Amino acid sequence: MIKFIATDMDGTLLNSNNEIHADFYPMFQSLKEKDIIFAAASGRQYYNLLERFKDIKDDMMFIAENGTFVVYKGKEIIVNSLKKNIAKELIKIGRTIPNSYVILCGKTSAYIESHDERLVKQTAKYYERYKIVEDLTVVDDDILKVTICDFDGAENNSNKYFNDYRDKVQVTVSGKIWLDMVAKGINKGMAINEIQELLNIDYKETMVFGDYLNDLEMMESAYYSYAMANAHDTLKKVARFMAKSNDENGVVQAIKNYVL
Repeated sequence: MIKFIATDMDGTLLNSNNEIHADFYPMFQSLKEKDIIFAAASGRQYYNLLERFKDIKDDMMFIAENGTFVVYKGKEIIVNSLKKNIAKELIKIGRTIPNSYVILCGKTSAYIESHDERLVKQTAKYYERYKIVEDLTVVDDDILKVTICDFDGAENNSNKYFNDYRDKVQVTVSGKIWLDMVAKGINKGMAINEIQELLNIDYKETMVFGDYLNDLEMMESAYYSYAMANAHDTLKKVARFMAKSNDENGVVQAIKNYVL
C-alpha cells in the first residue's frame, strides 16, 4: 500500500507550457481521502511551490530547493543549510563563468546581483520571492543553495568549474541551464529518507516521479520509482518503472492506474 508520493515539478508534473493538468486536483482529493501524503519535490523555491498549490497548500508537503527545505502542513520539518563561508567561495567562482549568473537561495528569499533580463525572467519563474542586491557575499539569510543559471548549458559548462568542491558540497545538474550546490550529502532522496523516518513510512510504501539528474537519489529512495518518458537517459537507467511523458500527464495517469 502506498502511503507517500513525491513528484518533481518541471518536466514531470508540469507540462512543457508550465501547466498542471486539470485532472491533478480530483486525483489529489482522492489521495487525501486515502490519507496518502502528496509532496512536490523540486529545485524550486518553497514560496514558488506554495503559490502554485495555494488552494491545497495546507494538505500537502513541499520538498523545496532540492531537499534542503521541507514543509508539511505549514510546519518546517527539515532545514539543511549551506555554510556561509562555502557559499561565498561558490559565489566567487560562479562570477567568473561566462554567460552565467549566480542565484543565492536563502530561506526567506532568493538573491541575484544582475539586472540582465534573461536572468530576471528565469529567476521570477522559479522564485516567488527574490531581490536584486549589490553583493551576494554579504546577504544576511540562512543559505539553502547556490545556483548557477548557465545560458551555455550547465552539464557541459559550469559543472566543470566546481570539481574541486565536490568533496565539500553536493553539485547537481538540475536542468539544461541549472547547476545547484547544496550541503554535502543533501538531495531530494536524502530528504525523502528523513521524511520516511520521521513519519514511519517504508521504502516500499513510497512512490516517486522525476525526469532529470537532480532526481537520481530520489529514484533510490522508493521502490515505486518512475522516470518520465521524456527523462534524461541516466535517470531512466536508475528508475524501476516508466511513466508517460510530462506532456501526456504521466504522473497523474500512473497514480490513477497503480494507486487509485
